[in-house]
Amino acid sequence: MDSFLPTVEKLPEGHPVKVYYQEGALIQDILLELYDADPVKDFQKYFNIFNQLTTIEKRFARKENQLFPYLEKHGWEGPSQGMWSFHDNLRDQIRLLNGYNSEKNTEKIIDNIPYLIEGIKRLMIIEDTRLFPNSMDLLSEDDWKEFYQGDEEIGWMLLEKPTPYPTIEKEEYVHPSQDFKKRDLSFSLDNTFHYDEGYMTPEQVNLLLRFLPVDITYVDENDKVIFYNRGEDRVFPRSKGIIGREVRFCHPPKSVDMVLRIVEEFKAGTKDVAEFWFNFKGRIIHIRYFAIRNDNKEYKGVIEMSQDITEIQKLEGQKRLLDWD
Repeated sequence: MDSFLPTVEKLPEGHPVKVYYQEGALIQDILLELYDADPVKDFQKYFNIFNQLTTIEKRFARKENQLFPYLEKHGWEGPSQGMWSFHDNLRDQIRLLNGYNSEKNTEKIIDNIPYLIEGIKRLMIIEDTRLFPNSMDLLSEDDWKEFYQGDEEIGWMLLEKPTPYPTIEKEEYVHPSQDFKKRDLSFSLDNTFHYDEGYMTPEQVNLLLRFLPVDITYVDENDKVIFYNRGEDRVFPRSKGIIGREVRFCHPPKSVDMVLRIVEEFKAGTKDVAEFWFNFKGRIIHIRYFAIRNDNKEYKGVIEMSQDITEIQKLEGQKRLLDWD
């Protein structure tokens, strides 16, 4: 293990690969502690060490959402398939052990911990001998410089946040909504608009809003309805005549006073959310109001979201993605 470490040590502080190896050193220490821990003699000590190890999920998520997409752009799709499956196997083992932990089933814990430890060790060997050396060969310096913001959103296992790479002054931070840096993308930007987290055409935005499984109505800062989405199965009917209408005329008399009170609270900044649920024609309806504010915290309106949650309330246990068929 760590055969690539001499190369990594020469990298600048904060370089994503160097951070992965700093995490790797922490993981090895945790694995040693976990191997020596005795859940029978001191369950709490074992449990604390195990919980520290479960933060490896942040490492998995950074690889899957940050590193793998860049490797795909450079034509290497193997990690997105094989290594992601490896991650999922380890996640399954962690979930299994979490179940035994909740029961304090120390016999099962002792039987299964070695499989998790050895699985993580094997993964780290593959990272060291294949993943990171190949990544350094494939990705450009400009690629690596784009990692920090996304990595920060997901997080690290380390106790202290790594040094930004490349080093930047605080005042140089650019919010995603103002980030217009040109990047190589795998799709055309023709007729698209730049949003906080990506690009979409007006048609794609319209389709997204149409197929959302919730009813949305947007009332602007002047209390005028400016938008609603036209779904197949709206909870409450809407028509084009509502556009431009004052919100006080869009609700029955018995509820309009409460709606206006919510709007006033939102405008005053004393509330940001209001939610209600009730029976309607044999269905359970969940309604939420959200205050919309810009980056300067100025009130820009309210969104009303309505959803039929009857079937959602009936859910029990779990149905995982692999159970879809």
